[in-house]
Amino acid sequence: MSIAYLQCIEDACRRRQDPKKDVNACSFCGGLVEVKYDFGAVDAERLRHEWHQRRLSGEPIDRSGVWRFRELIPFVELGDRIVSLSEGSTPLVGTRRAGWWAGPVHLTIKHQGNNPTGSFKDLGMTACITRADARGVRMVACASTGNTSSSMAAYASRAGMKALLFVPYKQISAAKLAQALDFGALVVEVGDTFDEAFRLLREIAAEMGLYLVNSINPFSIEGQKTIVAEMLEQRAWRPPDYIVVPGGNLGNSSAIGKGLRELKELGFIEKVPRVVVVQAAGANPFYQTVSAGSEELLAVDDPHTEATAIRIGRPANWKKARRVLEWTHGFCECVTDEEIFEAKALLAEDGVGCEPASAATVAGVRKLVRAGKIERHADIVCVLTGNQLKDTEYIMHHRSEGRRSRRRLRVEPDLEALRKALDKAFAVPV
Repeated sequence: MSIAYLQCIEDACRRRQDPKKDVNACSFCGGLVEVKYDFGAVDAERLRHEWHQRRLSGEPIDRSGVWRFRELIPFVELGDRIVSLSEGSTPLVGTRRAGWWAGPVHLTIKHQGNNPTGSFKDLGMTACITRADARGVRMVACASTGNTSSSMAAYASRAGMKALLFVPYKQISAAKLAQALDFGALVVEVGDTFDEAFRLLREIAAEMGLYLVNSINPFSIEGQKTIVAEMLEQRAWRPPDYIVVPGGNLGNSSAIGKGLRELKELGFIEKVPRVVVVQAAGANPFYQTVSAGSEELLAVDDPHTEATAIRIGRPANWKKARRVLEWTHGFCECVTDEEIFEAKALLAEDGVGCEPASAATVAGVRKLVRAGKIERHADIVCVLTGNQLKDTEYIMHHRSEGRRSRRRLRVEPDLEALRKALDKAFAVPV
């Protein structure tokens, strides 16, 4: 018997939902819902030891960095199939150049680009698809700027489900679209923005009986929150001063906040890191909302940024994310595309590749340190959400021209011509 239930997040409501139905919005007030648990007494020390021992296990469920921490997500019932691709277990990487450039700060990178489909979305998707499979769902759907689409398509394929994907026309990278197509999703290009595609999907979902796996699905948040336990375990359970995440639809920041809150309530940590959300200047509705102290979302109708993963003007999880900032005493910042590119280039010099949206975190740290909002030499973990190969067009464009361009030589297949070309190239500082 599961100890999980769904509850509305709105303070004026807080009602439990019908346990026989999975809903993404409150049946009474329309607000967002979250998964809650009657955990009871927890032996934190015993669980720490057990989680560590599972890293040595040969069992498939223990190879997942999500299901290894299954005591934190006990919504699965006896007999349910776990749909996994061994997601999670991503590295925590130190950075020298980027840390000095951004601060100086003690900067480490939690690199979610090492997941099976190359992004943090896999953590939520294993939970979502596992839940959908238990409910007998045969078709799942999402709207996406790219990462959710490839993740959904892969996990749906793994589970033997059909996948329906809505994407804004010509607004996602070819690499992400190729992933979704390769895994067998039906791709519908509709609208000019993610927000428009998402609105249309939500309107047609009930009519078609679709199971949505976007981050409004509360079980997506459950999978994504396990990054906190994994990160803290990698740090010997010593929380950093700050956890910095890029902000798009704000499911990631919501999940990290939920993970921190539950780990504190269960006695795993005492200190709570401050959560920082960084948005692109051209797609910064949450930044505007938080800065203005507004009770309503200050949406951006025409979001624009080269960091396509966070090109979202109406983030669905903004209320959950705002609660996280309030509880952790965190804050939100925004950075320009130029600042994002500079941060991405510095990370590359440390041998760390990522998609543009991920680099917004490091750019945000630099800006906040210079503004005096983050102290120098602070202990910071930046979450990089996507792999370098998610947006190769961006790399080829920016590395072919400008101050940080990289030279390419076209040389005749002749040894003497090759010597001359290389002598000339190495005589010029890179």
